[in-house]
Amino acid sequence: MRMTVIGCGYLGAVHAASMAQLGHDVVGIDVDEAKIAALAGGLPPFFEPGLPELLDRALATGRLRFSTDMADARGSAVHFVAVGTPQQPGALAADLTYVHAAIDALAPMLEPGDLVAGKSTVPVGTARAIAARLADTGALVAWNPEFLREGFAIQDTLHPDRLVYGLPDEAPDVARAVLDEVYAATIADGTPVVATDLETAELVKSAANAFLATKISFINAMAEVCEAAGADVTQLADAIGHDARIGRRFLNAGLGFGGGCLPKDIRAFMARAGELGADQALTFLREVDQINMRRRSRAVDLAREALDGSVLGRKIAVLGLAFKPDSDDVRDSPALNVAAQLALQGAAVLCHDPRAIEPARHRFPELAYVETVADAVRDADAVLVLTEWDEYRELDPVALGQDVAQRIVIDGRNCLDSGAWRAAGWRYRALGRPREARALQAA
Repeated sequence: MRMTVIGCGYLGAVHAASMAQLGHDVVGIDVDEAKIAALAGGLPPFFEPGLPELLDRALATGRLRFSTDMADARGSAVHFVAVGTPQQPGALAADLTYVHAAIDALAPMLEPGDLVAGKSTVPVGTARAIAARLADTGALVAWNPEFLREGFAIQDTLHPDRLVYGLPDEAPDVARAVLDEVYAATIADGTPVVATDLETAELVKSAANAFLATKISFINAMAEVCEAAGADVTQLADAIGHDARIGRRFLNAGLGFGGGCLPKDIRAFMARAGELGADQALTFLREVDQINMRRRSRAVDLAREALDGSVLGRKIAVLGLAFKPDSDDVRDSPALNVAAQLALQGAAVLCHDPRAIEPARHRFPELAYVETVADAVRDADAVLVLTEWDEYRELDPVALGQDVAQRIVIDGRNCLDSGAWRAAGWRYRALGRPREARALQAA
């Protein structure tokens, strides 16, 4: 098929390249000339494992190209809208400026029978409003939400665990047939399809993110209780995670969630529920958000406690700036927030990350950044591991102990082997863990 992907940020670039991989003829369109030039040269303006190689393959086939001219959308059977929906400044609601701009620019290019398929995360009701705006064009509007995980975006696009179609009231069979053709190879691999109305499809994404955020904040709330009681949240998570009704995934206590999706999406969900008169249904998400934000302050507290009550003038190594490993995304990053808080309290902070130094420098130029772990930890009074990159998990605590001024480590993600670090002479602190290791006696 010939298709258009409007918006070539993280979602759109991955989707465009993946659709070309599936054999479609794809044009990616964005107003950012620098971004389009980079993508056309096979250089994504963000880090995602495997994406440069996927771009190179797709571009070499001639099935993928990028443009800043919306006129290049003419002739496509389906137009995916994959623009950003950030949080409004000073409010909880989503900012739909980019969505509206994309639709306004696309409308003159549409022909009767074209399908506009939304992928952006939007407040419920947006798709139907877009359909009304495009009624005179004869195009159909569907919603096809994405469920990408940064670091696994290509896998999640080519081999998703489900496909969701929000179909229009008019000609739903026609819209479904187009989407079935788009994803024919994926469906043939056994991926289930959930076909529903527009509103339900929009809510699927919001509800999924709200549930995941709630699960993360739940275990972080348990971490607060564990700290007060002297219990171990990692053992608690292991125990309750064996219950098939609960499951162990997303029960990792630590700094909490960040990035460009979960924080702003749960806030937009609350805002939209309020507009619909259903605000009481989602009041629990306010506490989910607050628990998440408290984890960042608590990590700073642990560092201050470990350094005898003050970080003023202390040299602190921060390992990890991205909101999660295998990404250079520092949007609403808990790790970067903690680094900034420590610097504001007078610490001399040296920051390292395998991929996110430049994005972090752009947001916080006042912080100090170094290219190696060795440079970060040299003569440090404390080491904070704030993103669970494999290279941090695999650090040798014995060797690292030779470089620091004090063997103090704050494990912000509960990703280190506490026993190995303590055996190497480190004072190990972590969110939701006892201050000291306890000897376990057999029953």
